[in-house]
Amino acid sequence: MAHILLVEDEVNIASFIQRGLNEMGYETAVAYDGGDGWTLAQSSKFDLLVLDIILPKMNGLELCAKYRQTFGYHTPVIILTALGTTEDVVKGLEAGADDYIVKPFSFQELGARIMALLRRSSEVDAPEQLECSDLILNRRTRKVSRGAADIDLTIKEFRLLEYFLMHQGEAINRLALLKNVWDKNFDTNTNIVDVYVNYLRSKVDKNYETKLIHTVVGVGYMMEKPS
Repeated sequence: MAHILLVEDEVNIASFIQRGLNEMGYETAVAYDGGDGWTLAQSSKFDLLVLDIILPKMNGLELCAKYRQTFGYHTPVIILTALGTTEDVVKGLEAGADDYIVKPFSFQELGARIMALLRRSSEVDAPEQLECSDLILNRRTRKVSRGAADIDLTIKEFRLLEYFLMHQGEAINRLALLKNVWDKNFDTNTNIVDVYVNYLRSKVDKNYETKLIHTVVGVGYMMEKPS
């Protein structure tokens, strides 16, 4: 049984979510402010966190970042909030969240996202180390390097690079990236994929003669080492 931490200051919403999660068979702990959420996060091992952003004492972004700094990136985090601009989404992902759901939402969608993230976090079939040319990603240590240089990535940049490396030589469209990296269906007009691919390129390709991430016109992107 998965153990989930829910931090939501609106009592009615928290009760609605907790009831739904319990019906799905999850064990759910609830906190109504960021301070109590952090206390609970330290007191027990959780399989997934659901965090509102606007919280008393400590907001959800601060809580997420603090959790990542302390416990690492294995446990998935979903940000649940009324703040839904692209800038807000980017801030949530940069804080270390794996997914971002905007209120109002359907519980069916939240439940599906939770199942997808829990399934992904339990994946063990991919190799520990992924490589493309002189670029190396270690899935266990979360270390990335190219040549002799270490590369610092956010959690979403890491997940995007991991997906590219696991699908080398494949032309990947933006909808596939949204589904598999973000585990969601954004509005098709969103530019979130292009924004993050540009972030990633600036770190793994910009200062290197050999480029590994390529644009496939009319499709999306491909990671491929030179022949």
